[in-house]
Amino acid sequence: MPEPGTVQRRQENLWLNLLCSAILPGFLLSFLSTDQRLGPVWGLVVSLSIPLGYGVWDLWTFRRLNVIGIIGIVSTLLTGVLGLLKTDGFWIAVKEAALPAILGLAIPLSLRTRQPLVRTLLYNDQVLDTKRIHVALEEKGNLDPFEKLLAWASWVLAASFLLSSILNFSLARWLITALPGTAAFNDQLGKMNWLSWPVVMIPSTAIMFYALIKLLKGVEALTGLKGDELFHHREGRRP
Repeated sequence: MPEPGTVQRRQENLWLNLLCSAILPGFLLSFLSTDQRLGPVWGLVVSLSIPLGYGVWDLWTFRRLNVIGIIGIVSTLLTGVLGLLKTDGFWIAVKEAALPAILGLAIPLSLRTRQPLVRTLLYNDQVLDTKRIHVALEEKGNLDPFEKLLAWASWVLAASFLLSSILNFSLARWLITALPGTAAFNDQLGKMNWLSWPVVMIPSTAIMFYALIKLLKGVEALTGLKGDELFHHREGRRP
């Protein structure tokens, strides 16, 4: 049984996220956009309603401010608006590059606020036992070195999103060549949607994983805590 006053948080399903954000929209954009089915306009609307609906459901279900989820919702809405307005593919590429670039710039800038984004994206109290870590840092007098470590991780995270921005723009310019408002345009948009996962997400995630590993190693060195001691213990594993 969970301790009184604690809330058990459900973990997001990565495979469901991938299915709703990339695989299904990409398939439906190609399948529904022909004149024999829904046509380019309604094919675009129906296909993009899936990642939009999933993003709203995710925010409602987990009841937490998910920066990445909000960006996904905004990105989907902008894609739909630009597609319905039959905007040139160049502006689709600009949109794909702009959102991760803005987030990449916001991460180091947020270090001057009460809640730096690095604490949401990497140093997250839903996973790490941040209270125990803070006590250990205070005991060893290492709060200042820890803040420098967070600043370093913020710049690495910013680099990962700026890389994502460059790759997004390049992928969109390479793929989207058809006239807006056509089935071919929707087909290319669908391909870009699911190709962005291996092309963009893999290198960006690798950089984020590197930043996380270095952050954990640094926290271990500054606190004296090791391995599982940094994380919240699941019920039944608490010593």
